[in-house]
Amino acid sequence: MQRRKFFRSLAIGGAGAVLSPVIKAAPAPLVSQDRVKPATNIADAMAIPRNANSMPGKYPGKVVKADSPDCIVDGKPSEKAAYEMVKSCMLNLTGETDLKKAWLQFVGPEDVIGIKVNPIGGKLLSTSHAITQSIVKQLEEAGISRSKLIIWDRREEGLDDADFTEANYPGIQFMSTECYDENKSYINSEGRFYSEDWIEKEQFFYAEVEEDYDAYTLPYMVNSGKYSYFTKICTEKVTKIINVPILKNAGTSITVCMKNLAYGSITNTGRLHKDLWHETCAYVCAFPPLRDKVVLNIVDGILGCFDGGPAANPQFICQYKTVLAGTDPVAVDRICYDIVLAKRIAEGVQAEEKLAGRRFMELAEELQLGVADRSKIDLTELKV
Repeated sequence: MQRRKFFRSLAIGGAGAVLSPVIKAAPAPLVSQDRVKPATNIADAMAIPRNANSMPGKYPGKVVKADSPDCIVDGKPSEKAAYEMVKSCMLNLTGETDLKKAWLQFVGPEDVIGIKVNPIGGKLLSTSHAITQSIVKQLEEAGISRSKLIIWDRREEGLDDADFTEANYPGIQFMSTECYDENKSYINSEGRFYSEDWIEKEQFFYAEVEEDYDAYTLPYMVNSGKYSYFTKICTEKVTKIINVPILKNAGTSITVCMKNLAYGSITNTGRLHKDLWHETCAYVCAFPPLRDKVVLNIVDGILGCFDGGPAANPQFICQYKTVLAGTDPVAVDRICYDIVLAKRIAEGVQAEEKLAGRRFMELAEELQLGVADRSKIDLTELKV
């Protein structure tokens, strides 16, 4: 049966409703840097002029880390503590004494602000509501209307599963690329993915690698082939992005700032895990929809994981009890990498560092997206 006719029969018959996003992000592969890499269009991204907001942002190489022993109450992140942790990070990062002025260094009332969460772990381990609500509250206190805020991720089902809903965030918009209708079908009556209306065909990451997806998988990839298209959430809907990932591992590497952005902003990602994981994390962030709009990274490290990531496995979930912030996603990722690595070694998961785990950060530094050299990162550690 032809692809379009097949999906049309699914939509009409209601079978599309049983689809669920089981495609999990693979851990970062340990690869030889000597192998021949598939060709990409990264040179096109590098040829586009930067702007005042471009990575690494206002504070290159600067990271603030706020720890709180009281940020978990009855096993859950405390919104009261989270608010103070985010506040401390913002004031120290910017050098301001007024929280409103700190936020207004990055966003203004005229902006449409996308808050990029990571809900892949569902209720078990996703960007916490304590951190998200704290960010929303502080933005409101800075004079930003809730109508100017969009909480988003690639998958609508992920947002729903993690309770990122309008009921919990009244007045805030929710958007996703891979979206469905009221019957949870990803396919309309004409056999066309709803997601196709949410991708920008003129802005894409091209790579000489492809994968055939089955009927179960394709709705969560949107398209196959050698092109990964950017979501219109980034290209059209928002003017600024606040990135709010979780402190997680991905094999011997991490899935924090750049991974949350790169794999959350494009289609057809399944093909990019095996041969181009590190390149995708770095290269996709070099394109204007991310490079020129991500003004702040706030890492939710209250709860996180040290193994089994980026999926949520209860035996590997831990209490890091920390929040990290910076405009430089590479520098923030480098500090997060050290935290996760130390935990993995302490838990006996690995004996020593595997240098390939840093590869995507080194690539990002080469692309002038931030600082990966630990000796050049200015880290401030606070107790809240």
